[in-house]
Amino acid sequence: MSFPKNFYWGGATAANQYEGGWNEGGRGPAMTDVTTGATKDTPRYVTYKNADGTTGKMSMFGGTLPEGAEYACLDGYHYPNHIGTDFYHHYKEDIALFAQMGFKMFRMSISWPRIYPNGNDEKPNQEGLDFYRSVFEELHKYGIEPLVTISHYDDPLYMEEKLGGWQNRETIGLYEKYCHTIFEEYKDLVKYWLTFNEINSAIMAVSFIPNCPDEIAKKGYIKLHNQFVASAKVVKYAHEHYPQFKMGCMIAGMISYPLTCDPKDVLANQHHMQDSFYYCGDVQVRGAYPGFARKSWKKYNLDPGFFEQDKDVLKEGKVDFFSYSYYATSCETTHKEAKRDGAGNMSMGYKNEYIQYSEWGWGMDPDGLRYSLNELYDRYQVPLMVVENGLGAIDVFEDGKIHDPYRIDYMKAHVKAMKEAIEDGVDLIAYTPWGCIDLVSAGTGEMRKRYGFIYVDMDDEGKGTLNRYRKDSFYWYEKCIKSNGEDLD
Repeated sequence: MSFPKNFYWGGATAANQYEGGWNEGGRGPAMTDVTTGATKDTPRYVTYKNADGTTGKMSMFGGTLPEGAEYACLDGYHYPNHIGTDFYHHYKEDIALFAQMGFKMFRMSISWPRIYPNGNDEKPNQEGLDFYRSVFEELHKYGIEPLVTISHYDDPLYMEEKLGGWQNRETIGLYEKYCHTIFEEYKDLVKYWLTFNEINSAIMAVSFIPNCPDEIAKKGYIKLHNQFVASAKVVKYAHEHYPQFKMGCMIAGMISYPLTCDPKDVLANQHHMQDSFYYCGDVQVRGAYPGFARKSWKKYNLDPGFFEQDKDVLKEGKVDFFSYSYYATSCETTHKEAKRDGAGNMSMGYKNEYIQYSEWGWGMDPDGLRYSLNELYDRYQVPLMVVENGLGAIDVFEDGKIHDPYRIDYMKAHVKAMKEAIEDGVDLIAYTPWGCIDLVSAGTGEMRKRYGFIYVDMDDEGKGTLNRYRKDSFYWYEKCIKSNGEDLD
């Protein structure tokens, strides 16, 4: 067996990291617009101004805005998401390059504040609607199917600041209004939709913050539940009003193994996979919280009644397909003397001596992709998409050329793993590797951590021509797509 003839080869981006034009065309601000740049060794911050005029910053993970303060862009800081790599002004050029590679699908997101600048506006921003219509029409000109993420880390800042964001159930109705608008506007241009990007990110602080405070964990689970309800409501609405739509979930692939054969490690890993990955998948695909959810609610003293009040809504809003990001695997252990991974970005677990690690400390493991595809298809029995995958690395630009054999090797191994999973019987329908064109890193705000097949002349300080250049991996992926995954040399 090989990749099916109608397989969707493509690439993936996100508006907040790629689009730019942050204060153009009627767009309102998002949290990412007040988030600073950083490095692999220093954290990103969210900046604000207090009522008395003094300023401050807080961690982008789990920070709390001081009473009376407002989010603000401050002098002396670089905000890389303002420009991204300027798809807003380069979309025709970029889509032509995607077409040259042979893309069948392009995953992108709609920036909510470009449609409703504050989130609770009475009417949508027509300039924003027109912009995305032009993008979708340009994609269809080349026969490229849009895969649209509705919410990808750039909800309107006003909602975060004044309404409490997803802690407030009022946000569910605002999200529904936003979705109804874009569904009707693009009903003839977009078929495939993802309701939230990496929805499990709401509770990632539990894994990423050492000794995560209970209050942060509680807020994460409440936020996540409200997003589950919002997703289910719009999925049901889409099924009833636009039967041609295919609605999917998107979950961060927190794939891990037990570090040792100690039964306690096996159990620790099982619990980690349940809490960080299957918790979300079960709700969105099966339409109900799994039995192990109660363990997490009890741990953080959460009222089960809060989650059970919407059980009928969740059951009626099951997605049609499952999509996830896959970059790396990690390990879980009860042996605390073990060495943690992620030294160059964020720790996801413990180091696995049987795999290699990237410069940013991510465990490169194509076998883990095959393993996870099999596990997911066995569990959910719905079509699967791998909608993020790739290698972040420093590329050297010399004489207009970028030689990136390390990226080609990474991609080749993961394409082979997907082919093996298809041979195993997995219904895999799409592959859209992350950052098909260079964009701002979500974790560090850097440009030097590049994923793309297309190099963009922009540095970590936001300086550069924004000119586009094809990397060696561009031509490799073009050949891969043309051969439907058969020619990988």
